[in-house]
Amino acid sequence: MTNHSEPAGMTGEAKITLRTAGELAEALPYLLGFRPDDSIVLVALHKGRFGGRVRLGIPERTEDWQAVARQMAQCLIGECERRDGHPDSVVAFLCQDAPTPGPGAGRQIMQRLRPLAQLLRTECGGLDVPVTEALCLSEGRYWSYCCARAECCPVEGNAIATDGTSVMAATAAFAGIQVRGSLGRMRARLAPWETALVADQTRALDAAAMELVPRILDGTPRKEVEAETLDLARLVMRRLADAPGAADVLAADLKDDELLAHDEAASLILGIQDRLTRDRAAEWMEGEEALHALRLWRALARRCVGPYGEYAAAPLALVGWVAWSLGDTVEADQALEMALSADPRYVFARLLNEARADGLDPEPVRRILRAKRTDPDLDTDLDLDTDLGLGLDPDSASDTPAGVAEGEATSAGGVDGPRPSAVAVPGGAADPGMSRAARGLEAALRRRGERRPGAGTRPARAGARAPRRPTEFRRPRRQRSRGDG
Repeated sequence: MTNHSEPAGMTGEAKITLRTAGELAEALPYLLGFRPDDSIVLVALHKGRFGGRVRLGIPERTEDWQAVARQMAQCLIGECERRDGHPDSVVAFLCQDAPTPGPGAGRQIMQRLRPLAQLLRTECGGLDVPVTEALCLSEGRYWSYCCARAECCPVEGNAIATDGTSVMAATAAFAGIQVRGSLGRMRARLAPWETALVADQTRALDAAAMELVPRILDGTPRKEVEAETLDLARLVMRRLADAPGAADVLAADLKDDELLAHDEAASLILGIQDRLTRDRAAEWMEGEEALHALRLWRALARRCVGPYGEYAAAPLALVGWVAWSLGDTVEADQALEMALSADPRYVFARLLNEARADGLDPEPVRRILRAKRTDPDLDTDLDLDTDLGLGLDPDSASDTPAGVAEGEATSAGGVDGPRPSAVAVPGGAADPGMSRAARGLEAALRRRGERRPGAGTRPARAGARAPRRPTEFRRPRRQRSRGDG
């Protein structure tokens, strides 16, 4: 078996050396911040350190494996070359549990995924980056595709340490690194209902649409609908804030669902389809207020059921934005991926996704939203050069007010409008139909691209079509040391 000695700079001087496949398998959740399931993960290595990483769900169709392996290898190695230089090697992980656990189930999964592991090794090798270790993680055990020695890699696999007493776990605890539950459980908090209440919520959404659309067509001012939506959102947030908390996230989500009536959820879901209303809602991004808003946006995402699935892009984008603003990049990434699965054309989610992947700071967007909150009558044609401090030509980011037009009122998730590319290439013009927050992200990304040749060319998160594009590229985050404050 190939030995590895990878110092993972977790915080300050805290480092850990990983020498075996078992230690790599145990380290994976700490690298990602959650326990991946049904996932391909590629991690680059630079001079003994972990570098960028990409993750993608394992395609169900084996015909898609070749394309997925090629795209993941190109995405990872291309981004590494652009950011940190050509990687020395790659470690590949295939994580999948059996649908029906039982004796030998994990080994069957390992054998089924062996061709996929070989494709990953071939595609990375074709780009002059060897895969020094390829592991299958299934049913709490791991197997190495690069080692055939029975003394260290038996046919039944080896158990992955999960007792929390290893050096890896101790170092992560010292560094303040927290590992979430499984990826599936995280996404379940944001997925639409699949219960008997779906019919009731669908009827409420139908009724709200029948009430709202005629009002818009009859000339009801957009500001009036915005005020009603935001007032209702504040009312529900106060209700959530007054409710006793629950330690278990599932119990907490069920309690939040009980506190939100079907008609309230329907009115809010339709109301935040207007991108300017959504941007006003995005102002709830800091402190306790942000925590209550996050609970509301999660609950609304769960209510986008049946034919209203695309409407989930707005609340999911708000989940992604607020989570990112609060420093929770793990939930932000999952929410944005799900938003783009609901509506791949949703501009705000695409820009947030690209900004997250590009390592930008959310503070420029916060500044814009704070300015609007302080002065609600602030001119819509905000000077992005002044507010973002990006040295951008203000003419390239000019905008005109854009609300819910008559032709947009009934198109699911269409208020943000179609857009050929989520990221502006250097020197490109901003979409004149973008909202204030989206324009801030566009400007920040464009400015970033001017400083770094080749920015804006990475594959964006993809929607639900297979084969999908890699969903994550992450530069290893610098963890806070105890002296950072």
